[in-house]
Order: sequence, then structure tokens, then C-alpha cells
Amino acid sequence: MGNIEAVTDAEFEAQVLKSDKPVLVDFWAEWCGPCRQVAPILDELNTAHGDKITFLKMNVDENPVTPSSYRVTGIPTINVYQGGEVVRSIVGAKPKAALLKELESFIA
Repeated sequence: MGNIEAVTDAEFEAQVLKSDKPVLVDFWAEWCGPCRQVAPILDELNTAHGDKITFLKMNVDENPVTPSSYRVTGIPTINVYQGGEVVRSIVGAKPKAALLKELESFIA
């Protein structure tokens, strides 16, 4: 799926919580249709804004610990982490314009 790096439960703290810049994590699964709809949009945003915010994806089937600890119950869920905390949570598939609006404070 696209050009966004995957993150695992084991790497989550180092790659996400301890990052110097905001990190967007796309919680997804192979069988999730809406996740597949959002993936190319996130790829585009990563290409355009990857210098300001790190884009990562986490397969919830392969990595159950992190989604559970952040109460991710529906996918796709897109969480933005800054300073080790969730600062934005977007649940469900959204069009590019809506995602840009949600993320504008991190990519401006």
C-alpha cells in the first residue's frame, strides 16, 4: 500500500511517541474497504507534506496492542500524535479536502 511506512507495536513508542515532529498514524486492515479508499489520499498528503508531519500506518490485525491502548474501535482511524499525546483523531473515511482541513494546523 503506497509510500507510507508501516509501524509496529514494538516500534510505536520510538517512532511515534518520541518523535520531534507531529506523527499521523493510519490504523487500517487489509479487509477494510474505507481504509483502501483513504490510502491513496494519505499517500498524496505524505508526498506534499511529509516534511512537516510524519505519516505512518499500522495494520490493526498484525498489531493489536497499540490500537487497543488508544481505544481504536473503528477503522480507518487516523490519529495525530504530538509530544507523545493524541492531538487529533479522525474516524472513518474522509475526502481529501476534509482531511486537509483536519490537518491544516500541522501542515500549514
